[in-house]
Amino acid sequence: MCKKDNEEVQAIGWQAIDDALEKIYENQEPKHYGTMIPYFLGGNDPLEGISVYERKDPIPHWHFVTYGFSELYEKEWKDADYSGYGFELTFRLQKEASDTEPPKWALNFLQNIARYVFSTGNYFAAGHYLNANGPIAAGTDSLIGSIAFVEDPELSAIDTQNGRVEFLQIVGITVDEEDAIKCWNSTEVLNVFSQYMPLYITDLNRASLLNNEEIKTLIGKGAEKDGSSTGTLFNDKLSWKESKGLFTGKSYEITIGAHQAETIGKVLKGRILKERELTLIGKESNIIINYSKEPSVKVNENNLELMISEETALEIALQLIPKEKNFTLNTMKKVKFKIEKTEIRDQDGNIVQVIG
Repeated sequence: MCKKDNEEVQAIGWQAIDDALEKIYENQEPKHYGTMIPYFLGGNDPLEGISVYERKDPIPHWHFVTYGFSELYEKEWKDADYSGYGFELTFRLQKEASDTEPPKWALNFLQNIARYVFSTGNYFAAGHYLNANGPIAAGTDSLIGSIAFVEDPELSAIDTQNGRVEFLQIVGITVDEEDAIKCWNSTEVLNVFSQYMPLYITDLNRASLLNNEEIKTLIGKGAEKDGSSTGTLFNDKLSWKESKGLFTGKSYEITIGAHQAETIGKVLKGRILKERELTLIGKESNIIINYSKEPSVKVNENNLELMISEETALEIALQLIPKEKNFTLNTMKKVKFKIEKTEIRDQDGNIVQVIG
């Protein structure tokens, strides 16, 4: 919904956002895209509006700012400390030389994120990341298929009459860069990237920054030193089953999808070698893995609990590759792994890639 003249005084949250942007853009009038039918009246777009500023420095780009995650008018939420969800999103997208208007896909992209937040109640914070299940610009062959969240480098959090509002910037990253975050830490990885991504501007046409050996080495050393900050991983193929042999006793088979097999191995090593727990989440069951000098297996309802040594963690990490295969652990003879092929589908459900 676009602002109306007779609403200006009441739109205290909206005005606070405008005031923060005025400090950066002074007299620039942004391109504003409002919502025709409000979300609370059955409209499809949760955000009341998106403003887009045109920038020339440090490289030409569009700066998108949302209106709608925070309380734009009078205070309605019970939490007095935060306005609405406590944030608005920003997004910096490299501007093509031929662009005269911001690309529509980016506006739809921001509304799609808003739909997720409004429908689930899940919020975002700096350090979070998310796989987009395909290029963030639908219909393109861009390698930017994941996003991460950082504090906008130019917009500090503001305290409004409705509560605190942070400006979270979406950063477009490649899928292997997302894996690097899982293996180390989102903030640290993005700090490494920052010298190659001024203001964390998203460039749809770039290749993975991990092709740069210096970056790859820095991230590898950081992950080895600090371990992984990722405590949970989801794998849609994940399952386990217990078998009982007359003479061999109990044994366990763990199934994992090939798509995330290598990442699971790396994160596992980064957790267990630092004596931290890792939980693998499947559709119907979970596997909880922890460190112990004396390996053991326990079943707790739908959960399989593995206590493994450093030696076992290293063995698993070495064996988990994105290829269909079966293997039994030398260090835990009762545990067998099965890696199954993974089908990657587009937003329409079509298979676009088979891994394994």
